[in-house]
Amino acid sequence: MERSTDQNQSQGQERGQSQGQSQSQGQGLGRRQLLTGAGAIAVGASAGASVGGPARAVGGESTAAGGGGSGAAAFGPVVVRPGDTRYESLSRGNNFRFVGSPQEIRVVGSTEQVVRAVSDAVRTGRRIAVRSGGHCFENFTADPEVRLLLDLSPMDAVGFDPAMGAFAVQPGATLGQVYRTLFKGWGVTIPAGGCPEVGAGGHLVGGGYGPLSRRYGSVVDHLHAVEVVVVDRDGTARAVVATRDPDDPHHDLWWAHTGGGGGNFGVVTRYWLRSPQPGGTGVRPHDDPARLLPSAPAELSAVLVVWPWDERMTERAFTTLLRNFSAWHERNSAPDSRAAHLYAVLIAGHRATGAVQMAVQIDAGLPDAEALLDAFVAAVTEGTGTTPPVRFPRKLPWLQAVTWPGTGEPGDIGTRRYKDKAGYLRRGFTDTQLATVHRHLTNDTGSTDSGLLLVGYGGRVNTVAPDATAVAQRDSVMKAVYFTVWADEADDSARLAWVREFYRDVYRDTGGVPVPGEVSDGSYINYADTDLADPARNTSGTPWHTLYYKANYPRLQQIKARWDPRGVFRHALAIEPPPK
Repeated sequence: MERSTDQNQSQGQERGQSQGQSQSQGQGLGRRQLLTGAGAIAVGASAGASVGGPARAVGGESTAAGGGGSGAAAFGPVVVRPGDTRYESLSRGNNFRFVGSPQEIRVVGSTEQVVRAVSDAVRTGRRIAVRSGGHCFENFTADPEVRLLLDLSPMDAVGFDPAMGAFAVQPGATLGQVYRTLFKGWGVTIPAGGCPEVGAGGHLVGGGYGPLSRRYGSVVDHLHAVEVVVVDRDGTARAVVATRDPDDPHHDLWWAHTGGGGGNFGVVTRYWLRSPQPGGTGVRPHDDPARLLPSAPAELSAVLVVWPWDERMTERAFTTLLRNFSAWHERNSAPDSRAAHLYAVLIAGHRATGAVQMAVQIDAGLPDAEALLDAFVAAVTEGTGTTPPVRFPRKLPWLQAVTWPGTGEPGDIGTRRYKDKAGYLRRGFTDTQLATVHRHLTNDTGSTDSGLLLVGYGGRVNTVAPDATAVAQRDSVMKAVYFTVWADEADDSARLAWVREFYRDVYRDTGGVPVPGEVSDGSYINYADTDLADPARNTSGTPWHTLYYKANYPRLQQIKARWDPRGVFRHALAIEPPPK
């Protein structure tokens, strides 16, 4: 489900364009909805994995820098400037709403190259931004003030580091690469996002989640260490390794990367992943890598459920459907519940999409897996009076599931303009909010690639204290994502107005944003939304940083002051140092 790949931002769902009608039930299903559903069913992967030698950590500083990962010499650096045939392509991220104009795009393949690039930017006084994969919800890497864009995509090594006793992942590796390598080598996985083209860089630092998070927690709950290129007060750039060890003098830098958002403290050049209690009591970290992370399921049971937007999908039926989905998650998100193994996404597309969908998956190896699936679908449908839903069940071996849908973006040419907004949910929407959702999803201004996602959350995520990591939202049971996707620049104003009005109206009673309270709990930094910092759109009196970080923000400010004293790393939602 997760998209974040830039270190200057972090994000969420696959973008797409309408692909006409479903061959099975004749409803127009936008590619956005189809891929979101499939992403929930099949935790994504991409075509290949690169396994390379990670850096050795000595005395808290990186002394070596692995390259792109195949044993060959490190890639780059490659410098691309205006006039180069590559410039137009490389100046764009995934969201075509934003196109940068940097003086230089530097494509790098090692930690040493990152250090040199950051040093050059500081020495010449140029604003720098960092991109791992380019899936930015906002213009953090395409800001007109950015003069040097640092592209980390060739840094994509994934492998086991025996010296650290953990799995090393470089920021340019896609989640698909990570999943495939971990599974092929050791039969393990991480509870990260469900779209395979998402890069590790921004996804991890923003506190990523995905289809296995209810079962295993946030991905940062398995983060053991980070290698970060930081800039000292005198302008010196250096690589530092920070670990989970409370006695590590750099521990605060590790903590900041457990949900503090990308582009705030430095350039992450490597992550090390290892569960806090690997393999159970008595197993030393170096003994068996296959016991250092959660085991991957052997097979998934999955189902895509479709309710058509027909005459039976009345307002009462629709709101009952959403209420049932939410109530189930309120009842079944305890970490020790068998139901925490089940992950579901309700895809409430605008009426123009033709259908409301729900994607569900569970480990097929659980003895009661099919019963849990059936009971869940029945509970969501109960009392709606809708046309009996169409069900598309599947069973997939894990590796086949995580390799779908390849690159993740077939047929996506030109359809790359989008705006997403989000909120955590401690419980389901109020009746007033549900009526508002229905009104906006049945109005005349929506489109075939617009709607609302309700995403299952909670479970093991909620076993971690709010201040143990930078992810402060540790008692929510769902996430809500409001989205619209389109192709033509001429439609920007209408599409942005639709999703902004939708979001504002749902949270009308709390100043147009999801202020923490009985129902809501702020928003998710990997779904970056600069509207939250706009006083015209956030009239709640609650600042954007409280919506994202809650009570953890002051600590993040202190870490910012220590590790980025010159303010080298910044963007529209950057953490600010505390006032002097």
